[in-house]
Amino acid sequence: MDQLKNLLVNDLQDLLRAEMQLVQALPKMAEAANNPKLQEAFEKHLVQTEGHVERLNSAFEILGVKAQPKACKGIKGLIEEGEETIEEYEDGDELAADLALIGTAQKVEHYEISGYGTARCLALQIGEREVHALLSRTLGEEESSDYLLTELSKPLLQDASLVNNSSARQAPAAKKSQRA
Repeated sequence: MDQLKNLLVNDLQDLLRAEMQLVQALPKMAEAANNPKLQEAFEKHLVQTEGHVERLNSAFEILGVKAQPKACKGIKGLIEEGEETIEEYEDGDELAADLALIGTAQKVEHYEISGYGTARCLALQIGEREVHALLSRTLGEEESSDYLLTELSKPLLQDASLVNNSSARQAPAAKKSQRA
């Protein structure tokens, strides 16, 4: 049982650092978003993420362990990828930029969903029902955020498709006029 509790604490330390890093990254993502609904989603998720930090701190307290974040290389890499995305599309196509931001954000969500899912199962296995409940709530919020990002991407993808289709239709017409 001690090994499983240690594994849970280790996972929670990783998640704590991840959430703390996201508290720093989400305002940048919101600022970089062109679509108002996407910007609002990032801003709302920032508030949720601050709540995730609070819940993790509560979980540590319940477990009788000091809340010490551990280096989280996975989320650090994803955040760096997000920063590169922001730089790459800063002066480019707004639709592509927002879709790239959504893709990066969903990678982060999937990392968190995996982490919270594992930690939640460990908490249940060692009989930490209160910690399990806290982690379940956060997991549900992360899954909802992922779903919201998917929904936000749909109209953007449709808009991008219309732009690409109209460009493709204009290209053959331009070639015909050049031949004449």
